Amino acid sequence: MDTRRQPGLSSDDKSVPHAAGSPKRDTKSVAIPRWRFWWLSIGVCLGLFLSMMDSSIVATSLYIIARDFQSFASVNWVALAYTLSYLGCAVTFAQLSDVVGRRNAFIAAHVFFFAFSMACGFSRNLSLLIAFRALQGIGGSGLYALSMVIIPELCPQELQQHIGSLIGLVIAGSGVLGPILGGFLTEFASWRWVFWINGPIGIISLVIFLVAWPQAHHLPSRKSALWKDFDYIGSFLIIAASVLIVFAFQNIGESGSSSWRSAVFIGPVVGGGTGWLALVAWEAFAARRMHDGFSPAFPVDLFRNRTYAAAALSTLFLGYPYLLLVYSFPLKAQIVSSKSALISGIMLLPMLGASAIGSAVSGKVNAARNAHCETILAGACFMTLGCGLLTGVAGTENDGKALGFLTFAGFGFGLSTAAATILVAVEAPRKDHAAAQGILAQLRVLGGSLGISTSTVLVHAEAGKRYGPSPILGTKDAECPIDCGDRTVLQLDTFHSAYDEAFRKGMVCAAAISGAAVAVTLAGYRKRGKGVQQQRNTMFEDGGSVILPRSPAEQTGASAA
Repeated sequence: MDTRRQPGLSSDDKSVPHAAGSPKRDTKSVAIPRWRFWWLSIGVCLGLFLSMMDSSIVATSLYIIARDFQSFASVNWVALAYTLSYLGCAVTFAQLSDVVGRRNAFIAAHVFFFAFSMACGFSRNLSLLIAFRALQGIGGSGLYALSMVIIPELCPQELQQHIGSLIGLVIAGSGVLGPILGGFLTEFASWRWVFWINGPIGIISLVIFLVAWPQAHHLPSRKSALWKDFDYIGSFLIIAASVLIVFAFQNIGESGSSSWRSAVFIGPVVGGGTGWLALVAWEAFAARRMHDGFSPAFPVDLFRNRTYAAAALSTLFLGYPYLLLVYSFPLKAQIVSSKSALISGIMLLPMLGASAIGSAVSGKVNAARNAHCETILAGACFMTLGCGLLTGVAGTENDGKALGFLTFAGFGFGLSTAAATILVAVEAPRKDHAAAQGILAQLRVLGGSLGISTSTVLVHAEAGKRYGPSPILGTKDAECPIDCGDRTVLQLDTFHSAYDEAFRKGMVCAAAISGAAVAVTLAGYRKRGKGVQQQRNTMFEDGGSVILPRSPAEQTGASAA
């Protein structure tokens, strides 16, 4: 049989073609050996870890960065520049991998992330740092989105039950370890090492990935897209719509509550909303009118599946409280409780441990049964409980209680993240797998970005009530709200109370939005019918275009037959 690559197969995967429309496995494709898969997972997960960690590692460094550059008012853009690029490009990178191949796209993302991580560390002013962070976020979005595609796609079937737990653990762990590592480096070295540390870890990740990448006969057959199939319009609309919404809320936070009816807020919100409507209209048009090989950036057919649609919305809603906590809690510890950067990061450890346990429990529960809806629902309930309890934490005397309440939020996030990752492999058709994972990745970061923006809005609003037009955050004289010697005790106490109240209101918002996640998950609930493997097989037969590698057991059975 001629096994040379034929048109329509990935250029880097070099998989053996299969008969069109055949639901059977490719007889030339064999499962990747376990040892190689686990080594590949280490390389991929290190990249995922770095990309996720950089969305939170600056949480405990923002105060020091603001002090060094004498700009407290704009320092949140160091975080938001990364997350805006991150959320804008996640789906685009997943779609790009259909054209250039998973391996090539992952390498490109790694190189981009590495180069601009180094540039961030060498920044001479805040404007340069923000610009480099935006470019770093493009690479980070690729590492994030492609990790969600590569690991489930290459995983042997007998290990599929562990994938959700693995990815959920990395996402939750990196989000909480980020502030701890950031605090350690800021306190004992320099905030610049927060970015430079990506260099050695990134090189290790890339080397392991390249060495462990499987041979051609271990790769699934996959129809590759051409550049003419790339959804340029859809990709642009996703980026524009996502970025404009977050940009509007960050602007209102910096400008003060009097700007809610000004063009600086209304313009981006209207533009973002129009962008989302245009995206849906374009993708609906493309699904009917474009050629068969067209690869949509945002497949609207995915959302006809009520379960997937509910999981996507819950991912958006639960991303909000998670990143809000990761950023606002360490800042509260530093500003209100006068903790160091390191200690404020360590205070998130209970959330990390609970997230890890939640991911493991989710993977175990969903190992053999299709209980993804129930698991996501439980995760949303725990997140709602944790955020609700944190609304009662005020001042410094309740720091111990806050650590306990963080465990509920962390456990809920771990449960829901792992379950949503597994759900895509079960509910989404194979041909839309990359886009489906990319959409979840993008929605999670979109929710988190809105959470960060909300914290800015609330802090400025509370400071404005006490000081007038928020001078303590909006003037050069106020770049150092904690340890400036010329501030009176009354001024510092007033600022502490402003941030304390802003944190409380942030948790009220987080609890309400987590409650919305509970509601949408209930709306998308479907009784368990088929088992996990049965459902995966059904999705394959219903139009999937990836042929999974054969497991060793299946190879043995085929030989015996």
